[in-house]
Amino acid sequence: MASSAYDTAILLLRVVLGLTMAAHGYNKFFGGGRIPGTAGWFDSIGMKPGLFHARVAAGTEIAAGLGLALGLLTPVPAAGFVALMLVAAWTVHRHNGFFIVKEGWEYNLVLAVAAVAIAGTGAGRYSLDHLLFSNCSFYHLLHGWCGLAIAVVLGLAGGIGQLVIFFRPPAKTS
Repeated sequence: MASSAYDTAILLLRVVLGLTMAAHGYNKFFGGGRIPGTAGWFDSIGMKPGLFHARVAAGTEIAAGLGLALGLLTPVPAAGFVALMLVAAWTVHRHNGFFIVKEGWEYNLVLAVAAVAIAGTGAGRYSLDHLLFSNCSFYHLLHGWCGLAIAVVLGLAGGIGQLVIFFRPPAKTS
């Protein structure tokens, strides 16, 4: 049955994409330099205060990742992906060009667009959205044009807002 393959494919994409993002957040909390090391890195790239951004980034990566993997209010975690990847692309990767092999913004674009695409298609039958909300009057907001618009507008607003309020690039040294 075609819809079963569709729902399975969306589930596979959601879970891999979501758990990948959640792993990044987990790593900020518990890997390498943990939150203090991540905070120092955020300070060094101009996202101040670094401690605040380390916690926000790690928490958002875990929440958006798990939310997308579970298919829970899917456009909202997709918006989290957009905001996170916009900030990462702008602060770290934009001067390196497109390709990831030169630390460019290619990976950021793929993660954000994949999350937005899931918000547009919907999380599928194998999701908490379907289980909890398929009989609710607002279910239509969780997929289609509404889901896509929520993910893009909320994500861009969050990412741009964070950059405008907090990003102060360090002065270039010659």
